[in-house]
Amino acid sequence: MEILFLKMLLLLAGCLVGLFYHLSDLCVGEKRTVHNKPNFIVILADDVGWGDLGANWAETKDTPNLDQMAAEGMRFVDFHSAASTCSPSRASLLTGRLGIRNGVTHNFAVTSVGGLPLNETTLAEVLKEAGYITGIIGKWHLGHSGLYHPSFRGFDYYFGIPYSHDMGCTDTPGYNLPPCPACPRHSAATSSHGRDCYTKVALPLFENIAIIQQPVNLTGLAAVYAEKAAQFIQRASESGRPFFLYLALAHMHVPLVLAQPPSSSSFPGPYRASLREMDALVGRIKDKVDGCGKENTFLWFTGDNGPWAQKCELAGNVGPFSGAWQRQRGGSAAKRTTWEGGHRVPALAYWPGRIPANVSSIALLSTTDIFPTLVSLAKASLPPNRRFDGSDVSEILFGQSHQGHKTLFHPNSGAAGKDGEIKALRLAQYKAFYTTGGAKACDGSIGLEEHHHPPLIFNLDHDIQEQVPLDVKTGEYRAVLPAITRAVTDFLQDIASDNISTADYSHDPAVTPCCNPQHIVCRCQACCSSPAMVDCNREP
Repeated sequence: MEILFLKMLLLLAGCLVGLFYHLSDLCVGEKRTVHNKPNFIVILADDVGWGDLGANWAETKDTPNLDQMAAEGMRFVDFHSAASTCSPSRASLLTGRLGIRNGVTHNFAVTSVGGLPLNETTLAEVLKEAGYITGIIGKWHLGHSGLYHPSFRGFDYYFGIPYSHDMGCTDTPGYNLPPCPACPRHSAATSSHGRDCYTKVALPLFENIAIIQQPVNLTGLAAVYAEKAAQFIQRASESGRPFFLYLALAHMHVPLVLAQPPSSSSFPGPYRASLREMDALVGRIKDKVDGCGKENTFLWFTGDNGPWAQKCELAGNVGPFSGAWQRQRGGSAAKRTTWEGGHRVPALAYWPGRIPANVSSIALLSTTDIFPTLVSLAKASLPPNRRFDGSDVSEILFGQSHQGHKTLFHPNSGAAGKDGEIKALRLAQYKAFYTTGGAKACDGSIGLEEHHHPPLIFNLDHDIQEQVPLDVKTGEYRAVLPAITRAVTDFLQDIASDNISTADYSHDPAVTPCCNPQHIVCRCQACCSSPAMVDCNREP
């Protein structure tokens, strides 16, 4: 009864927030103000490979809009996600802190009670306090129950899914390996599919607190995201207040679902077709920005981690970052690993008149830098009583500096070692591993966990494929080892004296998002808010 009452209370709150959002543009004429703070749009692709962008990898021909953004802005070739799996990467982007500090060390589940710890301050909360209108469209994956929901983490508006779109069944299951079935229509339906397929509860779509569609119509989801993002940008621009939009795409995570059915003659395959769809979506957002005041809007595109290699032809391209040493021993060297293919991601920055055009930066940067950089540009203050792994990199963005991080720390993300622990790091051009292991590869192999004392060290300037570690007997190895050892020691001491958080990873089936528990897989009818969502009114 208490849980039901809480859900009803949260639903009412969500409806009020949504009503305010939809009516806000009706009164902007009376409240129009002039602000000198920049607008921010962060677009986060899911499971995208460094080599998926033509600007990075000449063999790729499917991203003309992103390539144009690179030509008109700044491209980062040595940019890294803060973890190589979903929840930790997103938590670090929104807090500027690695999982070893913010407590998010592995993914949250459909039945997760907790989420990003409530004592962690999100970027949205800081910017909202500084006068920004804040919105998230897309995937959250940082807790959906109670106060962990994004509507209570600093976002004025939320439209999207609470976790990855393979974590619930749909009527449009798309391309996946292994393939998963559509949601069952009758209670007697059974499934012989393995644990990788969710068949008991449908994937929900939220607008603020309310579930407006369950299961989600994945075929139209990209178009709805683009529409909602354009509406948010338009309304926020008309309001006279600065805005922050966090657009967390479903692309390029499986299942891959295409808006248009493939034609036999020109179909490039599901991955390339989906990549083109993502590129078109980003192009639409960029066009909207260009039409609503590009001189005052900073757009940052990047990815949450590298490709999910076990999905074979449905996974992206790591470019030259093959992790050859690991591949020779079995397993993948991409998502969930600390090899370059797991965390080196594409990154573009676009702000005409402020960020120089057609520049490729070799600065060593991270998604943790997004938080302090945007806070600085907004003339806001970082939350007190905690330390940050990211830095304000605005001087690099504006072409005034080329100096990025000297060190980056790469947390274990599922392939080997304890989740969240630091067993790999970057020091200038050197990459050191105290623990290695390969995630599940396309061929089904898994690289065994290995521990290295002294560590494996690669010189990425000469060995970008991470193929041959330095010989421990060489002068180069002996010269760099003390600096690596000192960097690890200093980092762990800093962690020990920091204000760190612990996430609640407990489970309770009662927190599973469900708009109608009386119907099979929680099917519900909802009032559609977009032509692309017409499927939501079908009878179950």
